[in-house]
Amino acid sequence: MRDERGSAPVELVWLTILLLVPFVYVMIAVFDAQRAAYAVSSASKAAARAYVQAPDTVTATLRAQRAAAVALGDQRVRADVEVVCLPAPSSCLQPGSSVRVSVSTVQPLPLTPSVLGDEVGGVAVDSSHVEPYGSFREGR
Repeated sequence: MRDERGSAPVELVWLTILLLVPFVYVMIAVFDAQRAAYAVSSASKAAARAYVQAPDTVTATLRAQRAAAVALGDQRVRADVEVVCLPAPSSCLQPGSSVRVSVSTVQPLPLTPSVLGDEVGGVAVDSSHVEPYGSFREGR
C-alpha cells in the first residue's frame, strides 16, 4: 500500500496558484479599463460644460482643455481631446449652437513588460458629450 500523505496540500496550493493568479490579473485589467472609461466620460462632460460657459471661443477652448486635463488627471489617464462646434465652426457660442467634446484613449494591459513595446495590447475607450448653448442667456 502506497503512502500518499501530504500530497493533498501540495495539489491544493498548485491549483490555487493556477486558478487565482489569472483571475486576479483579469480583475486588475477590468478595473483599469473601468477607471479609463470613467475618466474619459467625466472629461468629456466637464470640457463641454466649461466650453459653453466661456465668454469667447479662445477662452472656451482653453477652459475645455483644462477641464478635461483635470478630470483625466484625477484618474491618471492620458487621452486625446477633440472639441467641435455644431452645426458649424463659425457658429460657436451662439444661441442654438452646441459643442461636442470627444475624448479617447487606449488603456494598456497591466503588468506588460516595456521590452515588448508601448502598446502591446490594450482596451480602446472613448466618450463623446454634446452640450447645447442655451437660447436664453444673460446679456453682456
